Order: sequence, then C-alpha cells, then structure tokens
Amino acid sequence: MAADAVLVTEAGPGVRLLTLNRPDVRNAMTEELTLAWNTAVDRVAADRDTRVIVVTGAGSSFCSGADLSWLDQGAVEDVTIDRLRDRMLPFYRSWLRPRELSVPVIAAVNGPTIGAGVCLALACDLRFASSAALFSTPFIHRGTHGGMGATWLLPEAIGMSRAREMLYTGREVHPDEALGWGLVTGVADDVLQHSLEVAAHISEAGPIALRLTKTGLEQAAAGLEAAIQWEALAQPVTMTTADLHEGIEAFRQGRKPRFLGR
Repeated sequence: MAADAVLVTEAGPGVRLLTLNRPDVRNAMTEELTLAWNTAVDRVAADRDTRVIVVTGAGSSFCSGADLSWLDQGAVEDVTIDRLRDRMLPFYRSWLRPRELSVPVIAAVNGPTIGAGVCLALACDLRFASSAALFSTPFIHRGTHGGMGATWLLPEAIGMSRAREMLYTGREVHPDEALGWGLVTGVADDVLQHSLEVAAHISEAGPIALRLTKTGLEQAAAGLEAAIQWEALAQPVTMTTADLHEGIEAFRQGRKPRFLGR
C-alpha cells in the first residue's frame, strides 16, 4: 500500500483533511486506495483532537467510483455470487465509514463524482460542490445494480422521485440543480477553502455536544420518540460538563468559548 494514496493533513485546530490522491485514475476506489482510506480514517478516528473531517479529491475529480477492473483479472471460479458478495460488503463498509465516525465529516466535492463516489459524498454529513462538480449514478447503464447504499442514501438526501431519476437515467446533475435538490449543502468557487472554513467554525463547538448531536441525528431516523428518548439522556450528559459552564460564561462575557471536551 502506498502511503500517499490518501493524504492526511492537519488543516487547523481540530480539523483533519483527507485527500484522495490518485488523480491519474480520477481517484477511483482501487484496492490500493481503499486500504489507504481505511488507514487514514483509522488515524483520524484515533486522534482525540479531531473534531471535524473534510474529504476531497486531488486533481480534477472528487471520485470516479468503484474500480471493478479486478473482475477481468481473477479466475473464472472466483467470480461467483457468494464470493462477490463477500468482497462487496467490506468494500461498501470501508467507504461508508463517515456515517459511523463520531465527528462530522464534510465532502468538498471538487469535480465529477460518479457511482460509488456519490455514495461516499452522501455518507458525509455535509457536502459542498465546486462549479466543476457533477453527480451521476449510471450503475444500470454499465449493466450493474447500484451498490454502496445508493438505494438508501439517495432517497434519504433528495427524496424517492429524484433518486429514481438519478438511478434510472444515470444523467449528470450539475451544481445548481444539486443544490436545489438538497444533494449538496452549498456551492462555492473555492470549494475546499469554503469547506475548511465551515469545518473550522464547527470545530469551535463543544466537542462532547458535537459528537452526541451526530449520534442523535442517527437515532432520530427511528422517529420522534426515539429522538426525544435520546435527547433526554444526551442533554443531561452535556449539562454535567465543564464545557457547559464555559459556554455560559463566554456568552455572558461576549467572547468565544474555549471548549476542552470535559
């Protein structure tokens, strides 16, 4: 595994930048990139100073999706439904890890993102697009079913009707339309700089409250009762922290709080 396939940068206090760094293949999800991605995510997840993560692509593309060239390279007996499934599930779970991380993840979509690359962007909490970005899920026009949670992530983000259109037609959705649909959170000329600025602002929040809020949003998918049951536990947790007292004192003094995560 090449160490430079995914670059990890400390972009500011509490902000970690992960850059998919295989522009020669438009940051396709090769086996090499997947291994490097897992290593990079492990690294930032283990760093207790990480409060927000930004993901972007090197070169002109964000991510061109899964690299399935290995289908033509293996022995025929290896290409069975069971063996393919055993390979697909860990591959999906690797790239969907932003959903499982305890801190917010921002996708700075700097260029085209295709197929499973769209799912990676959708696995992030926030998505910002450059004017050069586009989104397409042409799975069935390549002769395959969608993967990596496409049939769940797309309806969650943009509704079932638009998800059907993207999956059935595979057409390119450009930034302004993506913004109108809710596929992205915003559009910016310098999308990486904008994403890092948003990340810096989020990183100033109370880290305990921030992590619990991300978990709470996942809990809320089960409905209102699940949400209030979670909040009735999580809010008292934050009320017992030193950060709460710092937040109140900073508000009274008209200054920015200095949260320490305790």
